Amino acid sequence: MTSPLIANAEARRLFLDRHALIEPPTGPAKGDALLALIHRLGFVQVDSINTVERAHHMILWSRRQGYRPRNLAPLLERDRTLFEHWTHDAAVIPVAFFAYWKLRFARDAGRIHARWANWHGSEFHDKVEDVLAHVRAEGPCGSGEVGTDERRGKGGWWEWHPSKTALEYLWRSGELSVCHRRNFAKIFDLTERVHPEAHAAPPPGEAATIDWSCNAALDRLGFATSGELAAFWGLIAPEEAKAWCTGALKRGEIEEVRIEGADGAHRGCFARPGLSELAAGIPEAPNRIRILSPFDPALRDRNRAERLFGFHYRIEVFVPAPKRRYGYYVFPLMERDRMIGRLDAKCLRDEGALSVTAFWPEPGIAMGAGRRARLEAELARLGQFTGCRDIWFAADWLRP
Repeated sequence: MTSPLIANAEARRLFLDRHALIEPPTGPAKGDALLALIHRLGFVQVDSINTVERAHHMILWSRRQGYRPRNLAPLLERDRTLFEHWTHDAAVIPVAFFAYWKLRFARDAGRIHARWANWHGSEFHDKVEDVLAHVRAEGPCGSGEVGTDERRGKGGWWEWHPSKTALEYLWRSGELSVCHRRNFAKIFDLTERVHPEAHAAPPPGEAATIDWSCNAALDRLGFATSGELAAFWGLIAPEEAKAWCTGALKRGEIEEVRIEGADGAHRGCFARPGLSELAAGIPEAPNRIRILSPFDPALRDRNRAERLFGFHYRIEVFVPAPKRRYGYYVFPLMERDRMIGRLDAKCLRDEGALSVTAFWPEPGIAMGAGRRARLEAELARLGQFTGCRDIWFAADWLRP
């Protein structure tokens, strides 16, 4: 039998619905409501770049524009309903999922121990027990409070002194947890003190973790290849996800579907049975523009974003400035269910202004009066979110 086909427009709406981007960005955005939103997404990537606002705050704001950065800390630092760890990158994750990270803790303990010796040097091996003993005796600490007699590198973000590397290793292997951040630097304490119940709970086991990881990823993506299921949480290996898909297909828990791409090509994926009927019933997104974080979960997989939306997006970190087509860190813009361009903007906090340097529309996107008004309205909302009273436009901000 021919597998069901989900047309591109329906696939985009379904995908955005699973990423909380199809409904208007209204409603409560703190406490239990904020936790429910993060649970729906699965995780929110944490990133330090702060040209407008940090990535995790922008991800949440683009879905609930009543959200403010101060709303997140109580869930992490007081209620402990979120924890910070690793998916494909650093992220905040519901603590309800903590047990499934125990497999990753165990795997990372061995994998990173060897790999980081090549990266940072093997000196950190001798510091692990010392750092753990320091935290146990002295309480929460950051990298500046351990290894005070060690040489500090000047080579940039990733040049860690041995005790800093040991701290990060103990975090990645589950012995330590982030209890709070100080000026965005991670402060660690024993996991048994930060998340005592989650720490004490027995691990669910490898098979249960693989099953949960694939099911939970598929529910949040709607449709996916086995590789995309493995990559969603970063908890399991691609071959483990592939084996799970084979078994789930035999059990009738999933079916094969074809997803139409923006270019009309069809790509095979897995989905829950009946997804094509469900996709047909998802309403259109409101006619407004949203400014997204470059690390938005809907765009994290750049290849998938290009297939589904026809949107080629890369952060051109290592391309010398004269050769860049766009700025180093530009913000994707979404209108309804399609990507319409990219924005170069920065908060000038001393002046209380949001400076808009450039907007590049995607090919075929005409900037008529209505669309321009919607863009300016969203910029005003972004200014309100970031505390910028004024919006400053460069003379040539609207680019070809």
